[in-house]
Order: sequence, then structure tokens, then C-alpha cells
Amino acid sequence: MTFLYWDEGNKLENLIIVVLITQGCIKLYTPPFEITSKIIELISNISEKIGEINSLQDSPYHVKLRKENRIKTIHSSLAIENNSLSLKQITAIIDGKRVLGNPNEIKEVKNSIQAYDLLISLNPYKEKDLLKAHKLMMQDLVERNGKYRIDGVGIFDGEKVVHMSPPADRVPELMGDLFKWLKTSDVHPLIKSCVFHYEFEFIHPFQDGNGRIGRLWQTLILKEWKEVFAWLPVETLVKENQKEYYSVLGVSDSAANSTKFIEFMLTLILNTIEEITKAEEKVTKKVTIKVTTNQQKIIGAIKKNPYITQEELADIIGITKKSITANMKKLQNSGLIKRIGANKNGHWQVEK
Repeated sequence: MTFLYWDEGNKLENLIIVVLITQGCIKLYTPPFEITSKIIELISNISEKIGEINSLQDSPYHVKLRKENRIKTIHSSLAIENNSLSLKQITAIIDGKRVLGNPNEIKEVKNSIQAYDLLISLNPYKEKDLLKAHKLMMQDLVERNGKYRIDGVGIFDGEKVVHMSPPADRVPELMGDLFKWLKTSDVHPLIKSCVFHYEFEFIHPFQDGNGRIGRLWQTLILKEWKEVFAWLPVETLVKENQKEYYSVLGVSDSAANSTKFIEFMLTLILNTIEEITKAEEKVTKKVTIKVTTNQQKIIGAIKKNPYITQEELADIIGITKKSITANMKKLQNSGLIKRIGANKNGHWQVEK
């Protein structure tokens, strides 16, 4: 048994668990799933793309991107739970501004902001930290915030029962088993995060807030593997594919294993990373463009007179028309200037 994750605060506890498992004194629960060729390919592609994001972290756009993605994450995760506040309203709340809206929905946003701010300090392998996160996420929204449910729960689609969760008296045992597996399993973190997410939703341990905590905890597990996951807005793609998300949960329930859910979530993670890298590369390229002195003069002249001709530019700047044409083409390719309308009657526009 390989023990990959060590909790410095509970060395003795962890050592006892590992020894007992190794000696066969504890039969460790292992969630059922298969590692398919699709899963292996997705892990390989995600690992490669993560390297690209890490190489872009020093770009001027990176800090702005992290803030925007955190807002998208909170908005999407709450929208999945039918919170109606807009991205603009959530941004205003984060900035400390007053917002008109349903008080409970505003409270959900404020609670989520605090919960996601704890990503740096929460330990994904501590059950007490999960309870702490739920207590904060659901404060003043449910009676049993930070405590497991004491009643039976089911998920309904209209009057149809989509999923009936295990009895409440089994929740502490099931969650304990799940955390033991999370601590001791040597499966890849990408797979482990998806399996935990699925098993957590299957157990449905809380009175309310299971969806947002399950998604938060998958992010936390991934963040322990690669820090970049702390700000990747995977929830945004979950929201955009919400119907399929619930459908795959149902498929995995029927199959009694989480394989399809793992494939689905890894696909969303890969798509999220690809979108981020494309956006950041585009902006970084634009930010790092080197503009020559003559090109700066061309831009300045266009700002004064958008209808200026290349002949007039050549006279003003003191270079040939051929050089003007070549420089303007470079400025267009760099996205710094744009031609509006036809060559004869159109004009130039300086892009911000």
C-alpha cells in the first residue's frame, strides 16, 4: 500500500491506518470504477495543457484572469443551484458594493466567497475541514450547517425519483470510509477527485448544499495536485452542460460505478484548460507586441485623422509609401489597427 498524502497534524493516526490496512486488519472500502483508455488519454492531455498554463503565469493578464475565473466559478456553481444573481451582481458583491436582490441569494454568494477564499488553507483529506466548509457555505441558510443530515433525502425530476440517497444513519460511516480511501489510494489525483465527487453526491451527506460542496471539494483535491486548479472555472462548463452532468450521474448510478462520470468530468476539465490557454495566449501575444517608432507615429496620425491616406502618412513620417504599407500590415496583423469599410471610402481605427 502506497501512502501518498501525509497529514502532518495527524501522523500517528495516519500511521495506524496504513499499518492496519497493510496487515489486513482493516478492509478498506474501494469505490467501484474502471480506468479506460479514454481516461488515460484525457489525463495525458490535461497534464500537457497544465504545463502550458504554468508557462503563462507571468503574463500581465494572469492576475486579472484569476479574479475573473473565481467570479465565474462562484456564479456558475450557485446558478446550478438556481441562484438567479447575475455575473455583474456577484462581481459587485465581491467588490463590497450593495446589490438589490433576494436576501438568501445574496447570502449564498457571500458564503461562497468566504468558502472559496479558504481553498488555500483547507485540507482535502480531513473530514472535519469538509464539515467546516459546509458550515461556512450554508451559514444562515440551513439549520444543520456543518453537520450531516438526520433525515432521508432523494433527488427528484418533477415527481420522478432520480436518486434515493443512503439512509441518514449510514452517512457518518460512508463518509468515513470515503475519506479513508481518499487518504490512502494511490490512484491519479485527476481520477481521485472525480471519484470523490461522484461518491459524495451519491451519499448526499448534507441536508442541502451537496452540489456546491461536492464541486468545491473536487477543486480542492485537484489544487493539492496542481495549484492552478484553485482558480480554473470548471463549474462554468458544468453549468453549460448541466443536463448532461445530471444524466451522467444517473448513468453511473445505474452502472454502480463512476467510470462514465470520471470520463465526463475529465473532458470538462480538459475543455476548461484549453479555453484558458487560448484566451491567455491571445491576450499575452497582444500585450507583448513590440511597436517601432515609425509604427507609433502611424498610430498617432491615425488617431488624429482616421481617414488619412498612406501617401499622407508617408509625407508626415518621412518614409516611403512602401514602408508605410508594410508597417500598417504588421499593425493590422497584431490587432493594433483595423480597417473599417472599403479601401476607397473607409477609414482606419486604432484598437484599444
